[in-house]
Amino acid sequence: MKSSAILLLAAMGVLTAQVQAVNELPDKQAPLPSVPKNPDQSYLTPRPLSAIPEGAFGDKVRLGYQLFVNTQQLRDKYVGNELNCANCHMDAGRKANASPLWGAYFAYPAYRKKDDKVNTFEERVQGCFNYSMNGKAPAAGSPELIALSAYAYWLGMSGLMDAANLDGPVPELSDAELVKGAKREDFPLPDTLAKATTVDQRANLPGRGYPEIPKPELAFSPERGKAVYTAHCQACHGADGQGQAIAGVYSLPPLWGPKSYNWGAGMHRVNTAAFFIYENMPFAKSIQLTNQQAWDVAAYINSHERPQDPRNKGDVKQAQEKYHNDNDYYGVEVDGKVLGTASYPVFPKKS
Repeated sequence: MKSSAILLLAAMGVLTAQVQAVNELPDKQAPLPSVPKNPDQSYLTPRPLSAIPEGAFGDKVRLGYQLFVNTQQLRDKYVGNELNCANCHMDAGRKANASPLWGAYFAYPAYRKKDDKVNTFEERVQGCFNYSMNGKAPAAGSPELIALSAYAYWLGMSGLMDAANLDGPVPELSDAELVKGAKREDFPLPDTLAKATTVDQRANLPGRGYPEIPKPELAFSPERGKAVYTAHCQACHGADGQGQAIAGVYSLPPLWGPKSYNWGAGMHRVNTAAFFIYENMPFAKSIQLTNQQAWDVAAYINSHERPQDPRNKGDVKQAQEKYHNDNDYYGVEVDGKVLGTASYPVFPKKS
């Protein structure tokens, strides 16, 4: 345990410089850079759910977990599609290299081109509701956002404490502190952690985000991607990409169409989807595809119509020029149709 902790904490310093060197993409969809993957890397491991304490703070953490894995309980209130947070953040937000929740918590507050301002962690989660969930963001300070922040904080802090061999419960924070995120000099930390790591090191924990993969040798192709989809994805997500549901409850998510993420979600970008797919799909069989196959199938999935970008003010071309200048099909003609012109509604009600 101790040697793994030393490797983890040491790697944080090495990777910080690498991450800061990553160039941002040229449009307002640019995500925070992921941390380069090291095959021999030790990753932060949050404590098991059974370690969540009793009491008011533990109740917030448990509620955050429940909302994260079953976000559909917020359908029609804040969610407008058939997805759950855990569909894109694997293992209930715990899995390294699957955009783990613990990595995101320590990366905010941070400037985002998408909003052209510094976002707190709470504001970042609000964006997920608006775009990935095709819904309506809960108000700042709402019980849902506090709970999701508490869960993210508990995952990250418990993992850091164990990596540094610090026993005891995760320190409780006020609601006002929880929703800010941890990338700040005044964030309350145990002295041992504060002395062992810097803010930037904690913001670039190994395993954060989806590891980038090289651009393919051939330009990505929806046509080739269809063959990859049929061979590797169709069994779970269906020939029509609409996932699988039992009694109206989706066990496997829809990938396009009215029940999936909208044109403003980060996953609509071919590169983001390719990074996620290569590392994490097919489910329970990750890293089965080549780089080329991952890019091609991501292009196939994201060259279908889906819910409208909420930022569209009625002009697809204008929205494309402002928000969609790289690695996506919004405003692009596919099979004789310009994607975005026949998009599905934002935040449709199920009932």
